[in-house]
Amino acid sequence: MAQLSDSIEHFIKDLMTDDAHVELRRNELAQHFGCAPSQINYVLATRFSVDHGYIIESRRGGGGYVRIVRMQTRGEPNFLEMLLNRVGNSVDEETAVAIISNLLERKMITVKEAALMRSAVSRNALALPISAKDVLRAAVFRNMLVQVFKNLEEENRNDV
Repeated sequence: MAQLSDSIEHFIKDLMTDDAHVELRRNELAQHFGCAPSQINYVLATRFSVDHGYIIESRRGGGGYVRIVRMQTRGEPNFLEMLLNRVGNSVDEETAVAIISNLLERKMITVKEAALMRSAVSRNALALPISAKDVLRAAVFRNMLVQVFKNLEEENRNDV
């Protein structure tokens, strides 16, 4: 099933190469891949979430569609705010790693920075009870996100 999910994800991302959004019909996409519409829902939920840098808009019914919108990063002050809101006061490792991967994919951080961030939010780095780990992870991760955006802002000023 992972191969099918990967294929659907790559297909959608290929459609979005030049555009910031794409509109799809869930049933037509399921027909194209020979799978159930629930498989499309699974891919949308796990591969195109806010954590991964996308917003899903959906309209059900006969003329229903799914619009996948890539969140803008550069020049959009709300992106950091959206990430910080998503992290909130508690974040699990999986969500933090998805956000880090999204930042890496968008070339907002380097491979080395991503590795450092992943190690800082990993369950092994935090020797605390599980409930406390998520709270501490969120505090550390929020600070890392703010620093990433400060670094990008500084780079943009130096490029001018």
